[in-house]
Order: sequence, then structure tokens, then C-alpha cells
Amino acid sequence: MSSRMGFITKYGWYALLIAIIGDLLIPFILAPFYEGYSNTSMTISALGNSQSPVRSVFNIWMFIEGILFLAAIPALYDNYHKVSKILLFMTIIFIIIFAVGACILTCFFSVNESKDVVTAASIIHGVGSVIGFTLFLFVPLLLAILSFKGNDKITGIISVISFILAFLFFVLFILADKPEFSKTIAAKEGLWQRMNLLFMYLPLGYISLTNIYKLIR
Repeated sequence: MSSRMGFITKYGWYALLIAIIGDLLIPFILAPFYEGYSNTSMTISALGNSQSPVRSVFNIWMFIEGILFLAAIPALYDNYHKVSKILLFMTIIFIIIFAVGACILTCFFSVNESKDVVTAASIIHGVGSVIGFTLFLFVPLLLAILSFKGNDKITGIISVISFILAFLFFVLFILADKPEFSKTIAAKEGLWQRMNLLFMYLPLGYISLTNIYKLIR
């Protein structure tokens, strides 16, 4: 049993790193195959709308991404369960909700090409994404507290800075959808979403890399 858990924990870090890198790169890889799509002005989920030529590929990836995040949970538990089980439990719950609500649900409930068209699927997608992204926003903060409690100051500092920047870009992402900001740089909805993701993921990516390095050295 211990060897099986060791295998799951070890490859959980690889799963987490693949999920993070994939989520940041896939939109840029698929964008050239979707005429009219803009990474700076359109959300990532628009790649999976019913009219998108890359819908199938995008939806399959989002399902895989969600599974990869879930597969990383044993590794995170093994890394932090001795520091604070309450904080770790909150972190894991937030990641699970993000993996299910903002990733896996995307495969089954897509947004529409136009935001003016509202369907049951787009509502479910929207609710899942909003809840998932909002909770995941606080994962860097929880990781900062866990890291400082575990005397890992470098990870703690990276996590605090990442949380502040992720929060800033999250606010810009919300403002981008407001009519009064439509003629300003704040309207770059896609750009702010990607920057928000980058800094939400940064602490997890750093933790993954440091643990993978320990495993292979």
C-alpha cells in the first residue's frame, strides 16, 4: 500500500505541472485554428463554444486538465498534512471545486459564441467557472500561510506576491466586462484572465518543480 501511495504522490507532482503548463499554453496553440479568436480580448472558455472549430480538442483537454488537478491532491496532502490539516483541507477543497466547476464541467456545458445568447448550458458553465475561479484565487494565499508555518520562506514569499498579483488581474478581468471600460485597456478580458491564471498557478508550479527536482536528483 505504501509503495502504491508513493507512486501516486510522486506522479501527482508531474500531473499538477502538466495541468498548469497545458492550461497556459493550449489556448495559444489552438487560437490559430479559430479564425477571429483573440487571446487578449476573448476568454479561454470561448474556445469551447458551440461554433468553435477547435471545440472538441479544447473540451477534451479541459476534462484531462480537471483530472490532472484531482490526481495531484495526494501529493499536496503528503507535502502539507503535517503543517496544518485545516488549511490543507481548505486548499484541497478549493482545488477540487476548481477542477470540477471550471475544468470538467466545461466539457459538458459550453458557453455560446455570443454573450448575448444565454442558455441553460452557458448558465451552468458560468456558475461553475465563477465559483471555481473565485475559490482558486485564494489557493496562493493558503499556500503562503502553509509555507510560512512550515518554515519554507521562499515558497511563502512567492505565494504572497502571486496572490496579490492574481487578485489585481482578477479585478481587471471583472472590470473588462463592464460597458464603461469597453474603450479602455481594461477591456482586454482575455489578457487579464491569462495573467490571473499565471499568478494563481505560479506557487503550485514552483512547489511542483521543487518536489520533482527532489525526486530526480
